[in-house]
Amino acid sequence: MFRFKKYVLLFVLAATLLAACGGAKAPAEEASCAPNCKYTDMTLCYPQLGAESDWRTANTASFKETAGEYGVRLIFSDAQQKQENQISAMRACIQQEVDVIGLPPVVEDGWDAVLTEAKNAGIPVIIVDRSVSADESLYAAHIGSDMKLEGERAAEEFNKQFPNGAKVLELSGTTGSGAAVGRAEGFRAKLNPNIEIIDSQTGNFTRAEALPVMQAFLQKYKPGVDFQGIFIHNDDMGIGAIEALKAAGVQPGDLFIVSVDGTRGGFQAMVDGWFQADVECNPLLGPQVLEMGLKLMNGETIEREVLTNETVYYPDNAADLLPSRKY
Repeated sequence: MFRFKKYVLLFVLAATLLAACGGAKAPAEEASCAPNCKYTDMTLCYPQLGAESDWRTANTASFKETAGEYGVRLIFSDAQQKQENQISAMRACIQQEVDVIGLPPVVEDGWDAVLTEAKNAGIPVIIVDRSVSADESLYAAHIGSDMKLEGERAAEEFNKQFPNGAKVLELSGTTGSGAAVGRAEGFRAKLNPNIEIIDSQTGNFTRAEALPVMQAFLQKYKPGVDFQGIFIHNDDMGIGAIEALKAAGVQPGDLFIVSVDGTRGGFQAMVDGWFQADVECNPLLGPQVLEMGLKLMNGETIEREVLTNETVYYPDNAADLLPSRKY
């Protein structure tokens, strides 16, 4: 009888262990192929937030091209700027037991639940480009730009241009996004007290939405009299704003305009005299994210915060640099 109970106990224990092995990945982020995982072992989930700008298009291309070059299986989706679509895509990837998730969050808040699900499934999440407000323990790292620094750099351009003060408008990005929050915060932190932001409205990072916002600004304020400059959170909104300015009879150089991104469209706007500076924000993040993802799979130590090396571009060399721009 004792021997029978012993065999039953061993059988139950073995069945329990097998069941545990057959479910979701263990909370450890190291993959089963570690420490010798290769790119061809990787399945990367990338729920892109949308296709709202040239910057985003270049970011998507960077991931698709790099994944193809490295032999990584890429599960890509377009959330059409809706957080609920990104969360659904992440949950589908968790169900498929992908190796790594790269998340470019449409907004900062509301990620705790799905990030916890990924962590419990043993899938590391790399926050890409924008930031999240979730507890840092819920994701592996962040790779992207210092959005606050970008705003500070824009403010410095206005400070140099208007030492005696000025009034400016702000075309802001998507409300609640890390890019819009950081750029607005940095801009205000560094802007001289004698330079006043008289109005700020969102253009949601798109040309189509920036155009009517700029038109409304021009009905309310007289260019060169009520305001002397515009801070624009990305090049696509800047191009939409230029359409409105042209229609209103404003000429290139009448206003001091600083944008963010450094896209080909932004460089052309500098060549044409509309932008007086363009603060760089590099979208070509595919190689960095895949490299970090492989390190995570192999259980290697990584830097939790990786910032891209960026600068500020000006009209004096925009024409020379434009042909070599990759985005």
